[in-house]
Amino acid sequence: MRILVTGGAGYVGSHCAKLLVERGHEVVVYDNLQQGHRDAAPPDATLIRGDLLDRDRLRQTFEDHAIDGVMHFAALLNVNESISQPQRYYENNVLGSLNLIGEMIRKKVHRLVWSSSCAVYGSPSSVPITEDMPKQPISPYGRTKWTVEMALRDFSQNGGLGSISLRYFNACGAASDGTLGEDRDPEYHLIPVVLQVPLGQREKVFIFGTDYPTPDGTAVRDYIHVEDLASAHLLALEAIQDGQALAFNVGTGQGYSVREVIEAARRVSGHAIPAEQAERREGDPPELYADNSLIREQLGWHPEITDISDIIASAWRWHEKNPEGYED
Repeated sequence: MRILVTGGAGYVGSHCAKLLVERGHEVVVYDNLQQGHRDAAPPDATLIRGDLLDRDRLRQTFEDHAIDGVMHFAALLNVNESISQPQRYYENNVLGSLNLIGEMIRKKVHRLVWSSSCAVYGSPSSVPITEDMPKQPISPYGRTKWTVEMALRDFSQNGGLGSISLRYFNACGAASDGTLGEDRDPEYHLIPVVLQVPLGQREKVFIFGTDYPTPDGTAVRDYIHVEDLASAHLLALEAIQDGQALAFNVGTGQGYSVREVIEAARRVSGHAIPAEQAERREGDPPELYADNSLIREQLGWHPEITDISDIIASAWRWHEKNPEGYED
């Protein structure tokens, strides 16, 4: 198949594009390169610099390439930034997605994998989180992800679009062959932020909130390796049926606290990594980890890399080799 990967030069998108190429698919990467990197896109893929808000550029892409399916990653994803800039998030994440869906329907492309998020659940009343739990996002970021999911349900009924939304938890790690990693500026994901200390790029790491109702008082998250995410996207792409809109959690099914992540990074890097307590951040639930039984049962997916030390070790290998990130 010829697959359009929006945001395919970004972190998760580039790993998925890499896997698609390895599995024999033709890949067209569509990325505005504001958060992505040219060097992250597969060398065998066609790279188009374009924005989903640019309807003409998007339409021309569909005219020039006979697209069979779409993996859609082109979204802003900083929860705290979304609180201060909600208009930007709604324009990019929602309007951009509607533009993409419109072109897909126009060209009768009925296969879409949407990069959703566990943020659609907000602060759940219990964990692990199942797909049928209430959707009560507490940030503009989470609300944009849920808005697109609801739109996909509507389009499946009226336009014949087939979609699978993957609500993944904390994407992390790096490619096992060392070719791809996580690189954004500014960085705000926990693992790369922690690893900036042994790299000499920051003096210490802050722990935002130490009074959560968790075993050690710090927030607990489900850390899913980016290569396991990629395998879930490929299985989802193959399973999509016209007129059907499905959603699955993609997580390991276990949670690690911020303190546990920092301690694992200390072991892996051999660095002390000083940590300082700080106030909670708005929009951060105390505990999030997945019940992944539905995607296991329906798609046959299961995570391969689940130990937090192994996850951090893969990230550390890439960051140690590429301390300044991608060259571009």
